[in-house]
Amino acid sequence: MIHDRIGSVEPTTRNSPTPSLLDLHPSFGFGDRLGLATPGHILATQAGQLLPIFAQQSVREMDRTNRTPLEVMSAAKEAIRASGWQGAWGADADHLKTETDVINLANAGFTFFTIDPSDFVNNAAANLVQNRLKGALDAVVKSQAFESIGQIEDLYLGKNIEVSNDLTLDFKNKEELYRTVVKYGRAIAYAEKMSGWITKATSGADCEIEVSVDETDTPTTPIEHLFIGMELKRRGIQCVSLAPRFVGQFEKAIDYKGDLDSFELTLAQHVAIARYCGPYKISVHSGSDKFRIYPIIGRVCGNLLHVKTAGTSYLEALRVVAKRNPEAFLEIIKFSIERFNTDRATYHISADLNRVNDPVTLNQKEREVEFLNLDDGRQVMHVTFGSVLTIGKMPDNQPFKEVILETLSTNLDLHNQLLNEHLGRHIRLLSYG
Repeated sequence: MIHDRIGSVEPTTRNSPTPSLLDLHPSFGFGDRLGLATPGHILATQAGQLLPIFAQQSVREMDRTNRTPLEVMSAAKEAIRASGWQGAWGADADHLKTETDVINLANAGFTFFTIDPSDFVNNAAANLVQNRLKGALDAVVKSQAFESIGQIEDLYLGKNIEVSNDLTLDFKNKEELYRTVVKYGRAIAYAEKMSGWITKATSGADCEIEVSVDETDTPTTPIEHLFIGMELKRRGIQCVSLAPRFVGQFEKAIDYKGDLDSFELTLAQHVAIARYCGPYKISVHSGSDKFRIYPIIGRVCGNLLHVKTAGTSYLEALRVVAKRNPEAFLEIIKFSIERFNTDRATYHISADLNRVNDPVTLNQKEREVEFLNLDDGRQVMHVTFGSVLTIGKMPDNQPFKEVILETLSTNLDLHNQLLNEHLGRHIRLLSYG
């Protein structure tokens, strides 16, 4: 349910023990991989003006942590009830790829559905020319993403679009249009199919849809975003947010790498396109710990903002272990180093084990700094979370997950304090940028 006037939008329900629709209010997603972080997230929410999504986990994360959608939802609800939280909150079924994913998350009560059609993005499109480009375009049409090449040209070729007073884009370059269609055409068609599955799984009840195209090899250009936004609208997919891939590097667990002026310029273009095609919010994935750009994001996006975080809360849980159970933290570090080269495969990160000090040679405080403050160590601990929580064990065979949960359960105040401080910093910078 998307409203025409941004300023008039109100969350669908308040004072509710069930998830709300957050509509076009600026919002912030808290990932909780252990089921104990929501009390700290509730505290952090009070640092600014962003509405929270307390139940947020991707299918991939649930697979890697052996959690079910119902467990994720139940953990958030229980914490909300216990805290007496009276505000609106959302529940994000993140990075959905299949109809089964949609059904399972809808049955658990999620109301915000993030469509991830990245398997259907053709990242080779930018390098295709002449016959190879024409062949790839024919394949898109053959997949029934479009009726014909003629339909594509009638819809877009030669069109000049005044996106805003400051931005005009055009589809005058035929090859550029073809490459855009080849890159995203099948992904958009799959998003349309998934939108239908969401409508069916929710029995037509109000829900919110995000479309994610951030997991691509290259940044989403303004003309690509415009094509995606116009196609989603043409196909009747009402999305509350869209996640492009931005310029610069959005690596897990560390700050933004890139030119700030270039980021701000292109972000302003993406926001203008979102306002023109929707309006819908710009969603920032891998959004944790990007402190250099939070003021820019908050200022440029205004109300049209959603940010997703996940692994940073897990790292704060490990910080509790580092402070209160240093022997266990050392074992987790050693195991994570062993698993790193395998577990990093699905992540775009720059961490190098050669730049990480041997944890055995460090004292307790130095280990915390090396593996929870410095970039390389943080990424080592971040990407190995699935292995740590499912197969990692102490020398006495006690599972790491059990040790972590026991340590958190006996240090709830410290856990909540660390989450409040760390995530609160995110929200303050975004709210007052």
